[in-house]
Amino acid sequence: MRLFSPLYRRAMVWSRHPHAPWYLGSLSFAESSFFPIPPDVMLAPMCLANPRHAWRLALLTTLTSVAGGLFGYLIGYFAIDFLLPWLQNSRYWPAYQTAVEWFGRWGFWAVFIAGFSPIPYKMFTIAAGALSMALLPFTIASLIGRGARFFLVAGLMAWGGARMEAALHRYVDRLGWATVVLLVLGLLAYR
Repeated sequence: MRLFSPLYRRAMVWSRHPHAPWYLGSLSFAESSFFPIPPDVMLAPMCLANPRHAWRLALLTTLTSVAGGLFGYLIGYFAIDFLLPWLQNSRYWPAYQTAVEWFGRWGFWAVFIAGFSPIPYKMFTIAAGALSMALLPFTIASLIGRGARFFLVAGLMAWGGARMEAALHRYVDRLGWATVVLLVLGLLAYR
């Protein structure tokens, strides 16, 4: 069943749209403070579509993501009492508790790890504000962690270029279904 091929073709068309960098920046900002979809899903096809612009796109993604992280910090700093009842009843509560625990142990490094890894970075930005983490170390850790992640994605896509785009196009359905199976198995193992 070819479910992912049409989505992939659509993503490649959107990645070449003249306003695509604006969309990427908006998504990067939103994901760092409140939105669930990571910017990698736009960054990767945009770098494949325009390998010459990969570093510029990685920089844009990094800077707007850190700006969104600062917004998440403000949310945590000023609105945590308002958010706690919602957080406690949401699927983000375990991630928020992990963020609070990690801050107690590692501080700066918790933000760095969350910025680089697939852990929900937004929970760490909100927790950093709620726990009044010093703003300069928070910003530096965010810049390094998010920058490393997005420059790695951009570099891999630019390096692969047209060959990788053709290979992805050929195998995207298999990769998509394999990802779905792995997610389902992960959820079953988690429960």
